[in-house]
Amino acid sequence: MKANDVELYSATWKSRTIFFAVVIAIIAAAIVRSSITTSLDSFTIDEAYHIGAGTAYVRTGDFRLNPEHPPLVKLWVGTFVSVQGFQLSPYREFSDKYDERRFVENDVYVNNDPDLIQNRARAAMFALNGLLLLMFAFAARRVFGEIIAVAATALLAIDPTVAAHFPVVMTDLPVALLSSTAVLTAVAALLSGRVTDYILTAVALGLTLGAKHSGVVTLAVVVLIGVVASIFWMKGSKPLDRLKRLGAVAAVIVGAVIVLWSFYLYRFSESPGTSDEHFNRPLAAKIADIKTPIFQTGLNLMSDLHLFPRAYVWGMADTIRAGAEGNASSILFFGDLYYSKGPFYYFPAIIAAKLPLGLLVLIIIGAGLWVSRRIPGSYTIPLTGVVILAALFLAAVIAGSSYAGIRHALPIIPPLALVGSLAIYRSVISKSNLLRGVIAVALLGALISAVPIMRPWEYYNEAVGGTANGHRYFNDEGVDLGQRTKELVDYYNKNLKPNGEIPYVLYFSSDTEQRRRGLDWVGKDPERDEATLSAETRTGTFIMGSRPLAPSLFWDGGAAFRNAEPVERFGNLFVFRGTFPGSTSTRAAFLFYNAIDKIYSPEHDVEGGIALMSQSAEVDPSPFFVWLELGNQYLAIGNREESLRTYKLSLEHAPKSDKVYLLLEDQIRKVEGEPMDKIAPLRNPGAE
Repeated sequence: MKANDVELYSATWKSRTIFFAVVIAIIAAAIVRSSITTSLDSFTIDEAYHIGAGTAYVRTGDFRLNPEHPPLVKLWVGTFVSVQGFQLSPYREFSDKYDERRFVENDVYVNNDPDLIQNRARAAMFALNGLLLLMFAFAARRVFGEIIAVAATALLAIDPTVAAHFPVVMTDLPVALLSSTAVLTAVAALLSGRVTDYILTAVALGLTLGAKHSGVVTLAVVVLIGVVASIFWMKGSKPLDRLKRLGAVAAVIVGAVIVLWSFYLYRFSESPGTSDEHFNRPLAAKIADIKTPIFQTGLNLMSDLHLFPRAYVWGMADTIRAGAEGNASSILFFGDLYYSKGPFYYFPAIIAAKLPLGLLVLIIIGAGLWVSRRIPGSYTIPLTGVVILAALFLAAVIAGSSYAGIRHALPIIPPLALVGSLAIYRSVISKSNLLRGVIAVALLGALISAVPIMRPWEYYNEAVGGTANGHRYFNDEGVDLGQRTKELVDYYNKNLKPNGEIPYVLYFSSDTEQRRRGLDWVGKDPERDEATLSAETRTGTFIMGSRPLAPSLFWDGGAAFRNAEPVERFGNLFVFRGTFPGSTSTRAAFLFYNAIDKIYSPEHDVEGGIALMSQSAEVDPSPFFVWLELGNQYLAIGNREESLRTYKLSLEHAPKSDKVYLLLEDQIRKVEGEPMDKIAPLRNPGAE
């Protein structure tokens, strides 16, 4: 080896070592920051469901539980939890997802120590998301170089939403990091033509598909980039060379699907040793719930041809039904209410409100540099790839339901971090003190605004009044997802239980967890609390989350409290005391969910559920989905007259802008003339 070669190798090795050390330090700092700022968080509403299902996957090799999400995150956490001991209940048949979720949550909250399980799960997710962020950094370095890679990693480490998602057992951050990694590795492979890069792309894309069903968007982007590259990046090349490039892209897709199948142990059936279905709802019925014919056709094709494991197809059907087509959610957006979906600019506004202002400044400057072509030409292709990824994800969430807020838009954040990193890159190589000063101020502002925030899930930037006031403008899951449950119970134990006082509680968290932690509330015992719930006035302590406190299209239980002054506040958890008007909304909701409990319990008490649901509709007839569920249950017992009556009442109250209106019209025609046992019930968007 020549002297110059030795010097070059030494310099390269030193550069890689420094890069690796800096990125590891940033990720370690991000984990420490997240660990501290989320240390008081309870489980989100979905975590116990994922943990219990994942542990069952590891123990039994059976994927029947919680098929609505692919297995990557659940298998990872399930392995961590399982090896340290977990009491798993034997399987039974389930009457829909509601019953199955209760079954799995009971394992986590009742049959095991939930705090111990949470600690293990948090450690597992810190490890997983740390590794995925490291993969993202190396993929960014591969196409952009070290400055951009370090800067993008640092910007993601600063972002409060990323910090909030770091320890939670949910699929949103993993699919976000993996999506950008897959696109960056795909660009690197297409530019280099190296087999190793194609293999890395297949693995990254397969992991993306295994993280969340929205990974199919990433699959589409990789295919698009591959086709465009093969046709337009190889001008002047022979047709055979172009075909080879297209063949390599096809091989990547096949490889990714093989990786996905590996998570299901290369088995089409969800359960080992049998081809029979064991889902909480048959796959055919799940596909029939979908309103869009093209989605139905595609899913049936996937199932019939065994293109994907059956549990994956089931989960995709569930995702399309609840996420893409929407559910009966009430969306608050800057004071206005919308059914299921906000306006087309809802998600851009959510992203802008959730990002620290300093990061927004960097993103705007970076976008300006890109548009004005003041960046290296080699950055154009990979940057275009990740921007296309962000654009398609944005289009998908705009078309879908808005209930989840920023977490469904998380795949847009890494591309934005890369755009913002252009500003940092330019300031590093530039001699302009003005530019360096602006970038330094923006970074410092982002750090001061974001990093010290405890409970970063609740973070909103100063443009919407900061963390203290974000809940006034939005009511999606980016405001709260049950993380204040421990504080709620702690407040009850210290201030109310010693006096024998039972509070009114309106908070979006698992009642299985609330019961396990010893919380009592008005409505917990239906017979005991019926008179209290029916009273014209209510006196006592009211503990409310910011989401039920917000205005709502259905069951607006927070109306009496929005102008009241809370006596205590724990972030987005509020405590009120005094005398307030009785709430028909609260009682109607209480009756509806107790009816759901009866109908979708192992005992399957349809008659008891109909009685409670009829009371709910009598107290507040406006929620169309209550009448729809009544129509379904009367259909189940063969009562044509009542089924027809309640479906018609549902139609009267249903939003004409939603496809459910047309489905109700068609259902009414069927009930009027077809045999009752040949009519399928409608999927209730209010029970999703």
